This record gives sequence, structure tokens and C-alpha cells, in this order.
Amino acid sequence: MSKEQSIVLLSSILFCIGVFLVLNRKNLIHLLIGLELMLNSANINLVYFSTVHGPEGVTLALFILLVAVCEAAVGLAIFLRVYRFYKSADIGSFTNLREP
Repeated sequence: MSKEQSIVLLSSILFCIGVFLVLNRKNLIHLLIGLELMLNSANINLVYFSTVHGPEGVTLALFILLVAVCEAAVGLAIFLRVYRFYKSADIGSFTNLREP
């Protein structure tokens, strides 16, 4: 297996794990981790293909990384607020997100 194939295979395995975590979303933290894995696997592909085709992929990967950091910060803030209200991280228990 060549270096190119192993990088693309690693990226696809990470993406599949991320999709599984998002679709299996029993816990809010697993959902956030799955989203981060999918974004990072896309970054791995962009950086690899930018080494082959040009520097545009690295710039795009930096923007995706910035979006991932913002998504993690907002997601964790929402998680903390919801956890304080429901005392649970189980997504199935979130029925009403408004405070009484």
C-alpha cells in the first residue's frame, strides 16, 4: 500500500467512525466528537491533496479548522446548559429546551 492510499484510507476510516457516532447519537458528547472527526478527516484529505495540486487546500483546511473550533465551543456551551437543566447527556431525554 502506497503512502497516498494509506492517507486516504485513514481519512475514510475516521470519516466512517464520525458518521457512526453521529447516527448512533445516544450521547451529546459522542455527537460532538463525531462531528469533529468528520471535519478533521476532511482536513486530512484537503492537506494531502494540496501537496499534490497546490496550496489552496491548506487555506481551505485552515478555514475548516476554524469552523471546527467554533463549532466545538458553541457545542460545549450548549451541552453545559442542557446538562444543567436536564441533569443528563442523553439526547432522548431532551423534550423541551425552554426553561419554565
